[in-house]
This record gives sequence, C-alpha cells and structure tokens, in this order.
Amino acid sequence: MPTAPDDDELELIRRSGVVLRVGRLSLSAGTGSYRVKASMARVARALGIDRHEAHVTLTEITTTSHRGPSFRTEVVEVRTIGVNVDRLTSLEHLAGRLESAGHATVEAVSAELDRIAGKPPLYPVVLNALWAAIACAAFSFLNSGGVVEVLGVFVGAFLGQALRRTMLHRGFNQFGVTMLCATVACLGYLGFVGLLDVTGATGAGHDAGYVSAVLFLIPGFPLVTGFLDLAKLDFSAGVARLTYALMILTSAALAVWALSLIVGLTPDPPTPAALDPGLLMTLRFVASFLGVLGFALMFNSPWRIALAAAGVGMVANVLRIVMVEGAVPPQAAAAVAALVVGLLTAVVAPRLDVPRITVYVPAVTIMVPGVLAYRAVFHISNGETVEALSFGVQAALVVAALAIGLAIARMLTDRTWAFER
Repeated sequence: MPTAPDDDELELIRRSGVVLRVGRLSLSAGTGSYRVKASMARVARALGIDRHEAHVTLTEITTTSHRGPSFRTEVVEVRTIGVNVDRLTSLEHLAGRLESAGHATVEAVSAELDRIAGKPPLYPVVLNALWAAIACAAFSFLNSGGVVEVLGVFVGAFLGQALRRTMLHRGFNQFGVTMLCATVACLGYLGFVGLLDVTGATGAGHDAGYVSAVLFLIPGFPLVTGFLDLAKLDFSAGVARLTYALMILTSAALAVWALSLIVGLTPDPPTPAALDPGLLMTLRFVASFLGVLGFALMFNSPWRIALAAAGVGMVANVLRIVMVEGAVPPQAAAAVAALVVGLLTAVVAPRLDVPRITVYVPAVTIMVPGVLAYRAVFHISNGETVEALSFGVQAALVVAALAIGLAIARMLTDRTWAFER
C-alpha cells in the first residue's frame, strides 16, 4: 500500500509548487524559456531546494525539485500567451531579492506572487489601443507613408488593437482574434481614407498604406525570444515560439489578403513624398522614437522602461535605414542595428534595474519587416510563388539577422551566454 508522505516530503511539495508558479507567471508574461528557467532556479535556491531542473516550451513547464533523498516532478500547462513587461520586471526583481537574501519562506514568496498576479494592467483598453496606433502610425511614415496614410493607419490600428485587447482578455482564440482584428484595422484605414476622398479633403490614391495598420499584430516577443532560445540550444522552446509567431503572422496576413482580394488592392508601399534631407532625417528619428515607445507601452511597460527602449531603438533604427540607403544588404544592416541595440541595452538595463529583454525586444520590433511578411503571404495566396519566395526569404533573413545581432551582443556582455556551463 502507498505510504503517506512525511513532513520533509510535504515541505518539498510546497516549495516546488511555489517555484513552479514563478515559472508559470514568467512564461505567461512572454519571456524566453532561458529566463523562465533562471528565475525558477534562483527562487528554488532561496527556498532551500538542493537542485532544480526544468524543461520549458511555449505552453508547458516540467520541473523536478530535489531536496535530500526526495524529489518532486510536476507539470503545468500555460494556455494564455501574451506579453506583460511590468509583470516580467516584478518577477525579476523578486528573484533578485530572494537570491540576495539567500533564504525565503513559502508563505512570503506566495504572498508576493499573489500581489504580482493580481496587479491589473498599467493602461486601460483605450490607452493600450492609443499606444498601438502611435506605433503603427510611426511605422507607416517609415514605410514611405504621407500624412493621409499616417492618419489612416492611426485610426485603423486603434480600432484593431482595442478589439484585440478586449477579446483576448475575455479568452477568445488568439488566431481567430488576430484575423478579425486585422480585418477591422484594414477596414478602419480604408474607411477613413475613403471618407476623406468622398468629402474632397484629399485625392484618391492613398489606399496603398493599409498594410501598416495591422503591424501591431507583429509577434515581436515570440520572434525574438524564439531565436534567442535557439541560440541557447533550447530547440523545443525555440521552434515552438517561432511556429507560434509564424501562425500569428499568417493569420493576420490571410485576413489582409482576403480583404485585398475583395476590395481589389495590392499591399505595395505608397510612393514616398519628396522631403528635404535634413527634415527627412529628423522625422525618421521622431518616428523611430515614437514607434518603439508605442510598442513598449503596448507591451505594458512602465514609462521609464518604454522611454529607455525608445531611445535605444531610435538610434539603432535610423542607423539601419542609413546603412540600407548606403547599399548595405538589409540583413547585414539589421544585424548591425540589433548588435547596437544589444550593446546599448547592456549599459542601460542594469542602471534601470530591469531585465534586458524588456528594453531590447521593443527596440528591435520596429525593425521586423512586417510589410514584407504580409506581402509574401499575399503573393503565395495568389499563386505567385516567385514573388512570395522573394519577399518571404527577405523577411526571414532580416528577422534572423536581428536575432543574431542580439545574441552576439549577449555573448559579448554576459558570461552566461558566452560560456556553456
């Protein structure tokens, strides 16, 4: 007959459960598997667990905790996939405090986790949608959009993100929500531009910028963390994250394609306006700053983190644009820009006492070639294989280059990345 667990085993069960809860909250907040493992290990040491091992994928965590002759293996599934920078920062601070103290009680850690889990989002739906609208409007300008395109993208992205935030918080399927919100964002853009055309406020020919209205759907966190997981040789988590990101991109792109087919549009970029070089450079700095700031705030970042990410991303993105205009291959320019982001983040993040991922992911999200990815799906849906492969390969190379630049920066500035232990 099975015997009842003794006091030591019961205590291990309690401690193991708290550590697993730290991992579940970290994973649901959008961080990479390597960071989830590190946070759990630090909390486990503070709780007196001798050895802690974990296997982390996109939606599951399997852990084994050892204490003396006893061990405890547990599995948990995380069904909510999102990004919450404020929660990531709070969990990182908790793990750091516990590691510095060297010891903690289950009750104290559980109470702190209750506080972190119960904290509402920093920004309500309207503000969250506003940040997405600002980011996409900045994206629109950087994608050669004029005043009409920028305003139309602002309206479309606001409507799409407001609906997306509302539906996701009510538990709707992410892929269905993505397709619906992409459709709403595009219709919002086209409706605004059409209204201006009908009222005579502007002429026709501004439909081409509608793709920028759905760029708030770019899965920046899973794309970047997926590649970084691969760089840490965590293939199960990396492949799962990249697959999830690809499915989100495809869901949005299919909605854009379907709408394009019905309305009779093509996702080609608008014709850039002729601007004075000095003014153009200034506007690029402003748009890059606002774009990164909007994405960071949309990810529920506190203002100090969002401003730091915006400053870092502004410098790197303008550098990337200048390099591309100087005939540097886009993927090489992206790698250099991401390297700059990683090196600057290594200086900025410790001074703010925040995880690096909270600064460098928003900073590189604005460099993710979302328009290229959408155009690839558009052409492959039309059976235009050559064009689809051209845009798809370009997009994949740039995203991979961004991850390579960040990984090299981590290896240069973090011993845990430079050496395998």
